[in-house]
Amino acid sequence: MFTISDTDIRRLLHDYGIGAESFSVEELERYHYEQEDPEFTQVRLIVKVILPGERSLVLRFKKEDDASQKIMEEQSRFAALLYAHGITTPKVYASEGVYARNYTIGGVDVTVMIEDFEEGELKAVDLKTAGETGELLASMHNISEQADFHVDSKVLFDPLGPNDLFSFDAVGKHQDELQAVDRELLRAIVQKHEWLVSKILPLKHEPRYAVQGDISDCNLYRTRDGRLGIFDFNRCGDNRLFFDAIMQAIFEARLMVYTPDLEGHQEERVLSAFLKGYHRIRPFTAAQKAAFPYLYALVSAFWLSDMKWNEDSLANAMKAGDRGAVRRWMKKICERESSLYSIPI
Repeated sequence: MFTISDTDIRRLLHDYGIGAESFSVEELERYHYEQEDPEFTQVRLIVKVILPGERSLVLRFKKEDDASQKIMEEQSRFAALLYAHGITTPKVYASEGVYARNYTIGGVDVTVMIEDFEEGELKAVDLKTAGETGELLASMHNISEQADFHVDSKVLFDPLGPNDLFSFDAVGKHQDELQAVDRELLRAIVQKHEWLVSKILPLKHEPRYAVQGDISDCNLYRTRDGRLGIFDFNRCGDNRLFFDAIMQAIFEARLMVYTPDLEGHQEERVLSAFLKGYHRIRPFTAAQKAAFPYLYALVSAFWLSDMKWNEDSLANAMKAGDRGAVRRWMKKICERESSLYSIPI
């Protein structure tokens, strides 16, 4: 298992120009790659270093196949850019002109990043937070566009590629099985899918800029004076800003923890609050408003949890050979493809 000593930490703090006569260490997150990878070809460890007084730091140690030092440096520079332009986000520290620095610790080559630790991690989303999150995202998008900033890394929420919200694969890759259940219904699903995609394709010509890429309750925090802040740029990469805004809004409206007053009926209200907040800072264009109903229908129709992950998903119904459940899913997909809603702003 990858381990760090007090001597290692003292060395790192010195290299990053952080003086500390004493400190204590608390492990925040560890990916146990070593359980399947005893050679330490991948490492992710995040620790909190508690300094005298009220100051604490976050030290990130990474060695992962999809995260080179170059990418981590770009991600850190984007965080530093946002910080410099007034976005509430932890200060990142540089050493010899770089934020992400390579070290060999315990015989393992890792990349190290250091930032301030921030208290106040959000535990649940309410309407006020949803609106502020939209405003925060819009401000970040404006800064990224104005600086023409880019991070050469894949993102979670690009609807024109594999993403973490929806997928047509459960239909597209299993058309023979679905055709055996209901040929005409399958034809309607495929045709509507092509039509929906054609309606958002014109926006593929919008430029791509760096985005934080993973706004969630566990990556948001409130400062003592009430400001909403964001951390964790691990999923930062380039995306079309409109696509990022809509996909992040849907993510916040469907997949977070909510205050009791919103539980069970949060989607419409949270989505509207988020997008209204975004629109106040960065108004949607006519073309973007026109594309929203089709993008939202795509996400809803092929919602990844329904297609693959839930116990009663389409994939599990096909695996079990439950033709009745498969047909019900096909009907539901077709209905969702046909449900078009205006952007709620």
